[in-house]
Amino acid sequence: MQKQIDELVKEYGTSISNGLNTISVTKNRKSYGENKIKEKKKTNIFVKFLKSFKDSLILILMASAIISVILDPNEYVDSIIILVVVFFNSILGVVQETKAERSLEALKKMSSPTSKVIRDGHTIEIPSEELVVGDIMLIEAGDHISADARIIESYSLAVDESALTGESLPVHKSEGSLQNEAISLGDQKNCVFSSTYITSGKAKVLVTQVGMNTEMGKIAGMLNEQIDATTPLQHKLSSVGKVIGIMALIICALVFILEMIAEWKNGSILSKVWVDCFKTAIALAVAAIPEGLATVVTIVLAIGVGKMSKRNAIVKRLPAVETLGSCSVICSDKTGTLTQNKMIVQKLYCDEIKSLKYLNKKEKDLLEYFAICCDATLEKNGAIGDPTEIALLEANHTYGNPLDNINKVFELPFDSDRKMMTTVIKKNGSYLAITKGAFDVIIEHSTNFLEEKNKAKRANEYLAKDALRVLALGVQRFSSKPSESMLEKKIEFLGLVGMMDPARPEVKEAIKIASTAGIRTVMVTGDHITTATAIAKELGILDEKHKAITATELDKISDEKLKDTIEEYSVFARVAPKDKVRIVEAWQKKDAIVAMTGDGVNDAPALKKADIGCAMGITGTDVSKEAADMILVDDNFSTIVSAVKQGRGIYDNIKKCVKYLLSSNIGEVFVIFFASLLSALTNISMGVPLLPIHLLWINLITDSLPAFGIGMEEVEDSIMEEQPRAKKEGFFAHHMSIQIFIEGLIIGICATAAYAIGHFLEHSHMLGQTMAFFTLSTSQLLHAYNVKSKHSLFSIESYKNHFLNFAIFIGLVLQFVVVYCPGVNTLFKFTPLSPTNLVICLGLSLLICVYSELFKNDDKR
Repeated sequence: MQKQIDELVKEYGTSISNGLNTISVTKNRKSYGENKIKEKKKTNIFVKFLKSFKDSLILILMASAIISVILDPNEYVDSIIILVVVFFNSILGVVQETKAERSLEALKKMSSPTSKVIRDGHTIEIPSEELVVGDIMLIEAGDHISADARIIESYSLAVDESALTGESLPVHKSEGSLQNEAISLGDQKNCVFSSTYITSGKAKVLVTQVGMNTEMGKIAGMLNEQIDATTPLQHKLSSVGKVIGIMALIICALVFILEMIAEWKNGSILSKVWVDCFKTAIALAVAAIPEGLATVVTIVLAIGVGKMSKRNAIVKRLPAVETLGSCSVICSDKTGTLTQNKMIVQKLYCDEIKSLKYLNKKEKDLLEYFAICCDATLEKNGAIGDPTEIALLEANHTYGNPLDNINKVFELPFDSDRKMMTTVIKKNGSYLAITKGAFDVIIEHSTNFLEEKNKAKRANEYLAKDALRVLALGVQRFSSKPSESMLEKKIEFLGLVGMMDPARPEVKEAIKIASTAGIRTVMVTGDHITTATAIAKELGILDEKHKAITATELDKISDEKLKDTIEEYSVFARVAPKDKVRIVEAWQKKDAIVAMTGDGVNDAPALKKADIGCAMGITGTDVSKEAADMILVDDNFSTIVSAVKQGRGIYDNIKKCVKYLLSSNIGEVFVIFFASLLSALTNISMGVPLLPIHLLWINLITDSLPAFGIGMEEVEDSIMEEQPRAKKEGFFAHHMSIQIFIEGLIIGICATAAYAIGHFLEHSHMLGQTMAFFTLSTSQLLHAYNVKSKHSLFSIESYKNHFLNFAIFIGLVLQFVVVYCPGVNTLFKFTPLSPTNLVICLGLSLLICVYSELFKNDDKR
């Protein structure tokens, strides 16, 4: 960037006129590398499947199944069921984990397939992958750049760098060297970069970086280095699993000891009974572990994904649904996310500054002249050309004069040195030269009176303060066709237009709603600080309490200081990809859960680094979409607010599901534990109240169906009035663990009582097991209504979830089938219940509802 072209030519062993020779191409490719993006090694699907077995609950279940069949090969049914459940959950997890690492493939697709270079004195076209450092490349309007390069010579060159820098306007480029070393990517006017697009002009350039050394390659390197972060939900569920696993092992060991003590007191020979005791412990392990939890959570998340897709948010990875709902900071790109990604003329100055709605003839003529002095065109299928010129054409089309019978004679194209463009037209036998360009240049060449110039300067300053891009226009009149040397000298200044990429109209309200929900919105953009600040103030992102900062200023701040001061800034301007990652990391160090939105290639590393990345579906590049966790189909910032609401609702539903499933499992644990404890402390032989097959049926059928129903609860609007959850908040916060324990204890006591009635009063172990099973399963089904909402069971609100109503009905029907259907009850070792025993079971099952109803008002669910 700072070196002279002659120095680079000598360094790379090339020639400006002849390019590289064959030997130099081979040498430079070996020295500087190939023009390829290295891919991150992907995980084999079989390896993904094996990794799914690392879960502690899965390992305990598999160990239980294997030990059970070793101890008693005849009791293989339970073991097979356990293993089928384990494999089903693992397969489902691999299938649902659809986030593929295709970011680098997308990067490769963005490259131009061929490039025009000079080699051995001949102009040839080669595949872009064959470009090497030192190649002399020829580029023109419409080309996608395939490598980073220095400009040797250029003609009216303008480059769209929005995908790389985030700046919405094309950047005018020119040759020469830059003196400042600490200059941002968007200000490197003498360079062109890989994956950018030429909007106008042409140039001869010298390739300086290829492959992984290009700015695009550095982004690819960032994507390779980053490790896929687990979401808060994954962390919390993993913690739940570990806690359950440890508890299961401890209780299993305790029950095994109690069973051995009971058998010893009864005078049994220990060597003969330890196998039975171990079976009881295994039954307890099955009871303690909620086998359906992983499946239920996965399906609840999938249901949430379906709902969000209908609201224009496509989620690529299921656990990410919840993360956006728990986010406390949204780092948003400006161009195309907060703004419309389209230049629009906002103000016009002729004799006064005004909007475009009510123009007089003089002002309409001014708009017409601006439109004539353009190279862009408006087509039926869309506009073609520079966004600034398209904005002028559209403004004139709507508010100005029709461009009929315009006779263009010739033009002087825009030049970055002159900062002007002139179009000469023939009108009514005379010639009119229309010049548009930068205000300071036009006014310097104008012949207007001093008072008019001063008034125009004040208007220009006023428009510039509003962060509008200002263009000036003047004319020259000739009786005969003028020569080029006569143009752009004595100009009659006519007026100004101010344009900008305006904010999306719905974004301001969305940011306000996010603020009410305790979510901080921060603008992170590659655009100039003046423009970014104006948009941020208009949208309510930037206020007197917070500041705006540029990338140059940001570079001077250490990571430690940035962590301490990150909350002071609401706008980050002229940022590079590495800056966006730093900003996300600084917020994360403050324990914030960060969502990052963006649409450009430059956003990809930050999208991947953030707790959840949200890419734009319409304007977003393939790279940003592949790096993100979520894609906003309509590019609408307000869609994020809807996604936050859904995410919060999904998390709330998952907590309810976990509470329901764990309280049910603890109830099962207590049934077996109470029996073992009573056997050990007394001379009463309680036996085993429930077999592993009974517990598996309850966990997979009785519990899972209502859990799905709970997961389908509609999100309440009031959820957006709550503050975001703290990042370190435990999954069982707000006394949830105590509630689970008490509810499980009540369910366990009721089922134990039912078992005791059948086992002792009716003198039938099979009847006792049947009554324990029916009471346990029925109480758990009814408990679903307690968990689903804060509403009383006597309120109609408790029964609006039709899926839950259906699930509980089906669950009750299935309980009657396994108890009363011949053949089925034999498999489960059940006996049909008499009407009296059935009433007893139903009465005991209702006690959990009585408890919940009494304490519901005090229970912060």
